Amino acid sequence: MANTPILEVENLVVTYTGRHGMSKKVIDNVSLELHPGETLSLVGESGSGKTTLGRAILGLAPVTEGQIKFRGETISNVERNQRRKFARGIQVIFQDPYSSLNPSMSVEDILVEPMAAAGTTGGRARVRELLDSVGLPSDAGSRYPKEFSGGQRQRIAIARALALDPSVIICDEPTSALDVTTQARVLKLLKELQEQTGVAYLFISHDLGVVNSISDRIAVLYQGAVVELGEARQVATAPNHDYTRRLQMAAPVADPERQRARRAARLAYLAAENSAAPQPDVPA
Repeated sequence: MANTPILEVENLVVTYTGRHGMSKKVIDNVSLELHPGETLSLVGESGSGKTTLGRAILGLAPVTEGQIKFRGETISNVERNQRRKFARGIQVIFQDPYSSLNPSMSVEDILVEPMAAAGTTGGRARVRELLDSVGLPSDAGSRYPKEFSGGQRQRIAIARALALDPSVIICDEPTSALDVTTQARVLKLLKELQEQTGVAYLFISHDLGVVNSISDRIAVLYQGAVVELGEARQVATAPNHDYTRRLQMAAPVADPERQRARRAARLAYLAAENSAAPQPDVPA
C-alpha cells in the first residue's frame, strides 16, 4: 500500500436543509484517507451518513465545509466542466443491480456508454475484455439486463465501473441485494480484480461481517461522525467503541449455534445497558 493517499477527505461537513428551514448535519467533520490498492470500508447503520459521504466524493452531494482531494487536487464543489477530468478516475458500483442498469440497453451499450462519454472507445474488443474480466461470456454483450440473474447483473455493473480504468471505485452496498452465496462470489471477484488492476475501493456497508473479508481498514460511522477507524481485523474482532460492538453483535454468521450465541450475547448486552441507564423519577 503506497504512503501517498489517492483520495483525501478533510474535515468534511455535509448539511441538508429541510422544507421548514431546519438544517441537519449529515456528515460531521469526517477525515479519511484512501491509498492506492487499498480497501477502506465505511460501516454504519442506515442513516449513519456513509452513502452521503460516497455521494459527496462523487460530486452528487454538496459539501458545506472541508474538502475532498483526488491525487492532491481539490474536487469538492468544483464546476461540472472542471470535475469531468476527475470523473474517469473515480467510478461507482451501486447497491441494486436491478435498477442501476438501463433495461432498454444491451450490455454492450451499457459498457460502451461511459467510454463514449469520456471521449474514448475500445469497441467490441474492449467490451469482450471487460466481460471476460468479470467472468461473463462474450455473447453477453448482445443480451439485455433482464436476461441475467442478480449476481450476473452486478458483474455487469462492476464491468461498467472498470471501463475507464479508474483508480478508485466507490462500492455502495454492492452485495446487500444478493443472497449469501452470490455475495461471496462478488466479493471474491472484487478482490481478484483489485489484485489485477491495483484499484482502490471505498466499500460502503452496514455489515461488519461482509467488510471484514475484503477490507484493509474499517471506518465506523455513527450519526455522521467517524467513531472508530483502524485495521480491519482489529475493528471487526476487538472493537473499541460501544457502537462498533453493537454492529459486531448484530452481524449474521453462517453457523446457527454461533448465531444463537451472538444473539444471546447481544440481548444480554442491551439488557445490561438499559439497566445501567439513568431511570426517570416516578412520583410516589
